[in-house]
Amino acid sequence: MTAPRIVAYCLGLNGTSEDTPFPRNPELTVFKVGGKIFAFCALGELPLKISLKCDPDDALRLREAHPAVVPGWHLNKRHWNTVTVGELPARMVRELIEDSYDLVVAGLPKAERLRLDRP
Repeated sequence: MTAPRIVAYCLGLNGTSEDTPFPRNPELTVFKVGGKIFAFCALGELPLKISLKCDPDDALRLREAHPAVVPGWHLNKRHWNTVTVGELPARMVRELIEDSYDLVVAGLPKAERLRLDRP
């Protein structure tokens, strides 16, 4: 999966926006839904990595099963994983992105979830 495909996939999720909110790290792109971040990605770096929110139990399972999945870099390691994109199948990366999106949406107020068609 390439950086442009990650951008397209993230922005294809309902209500998602892209931002570069860190002036000291302008290459770090974040993807948000309802104003909350669900993905961090330095799109110009190689190897391409993306940090994604994850259920704590799933986070541990994924780390044990896949060397390309490690605790989130500079993030709460219980809730975030950093994934080396090229070392996993594209389908799995898309599923992890969507899982992260769903976790963030689940924490939004009900009115916002309904607006996103995610009751």
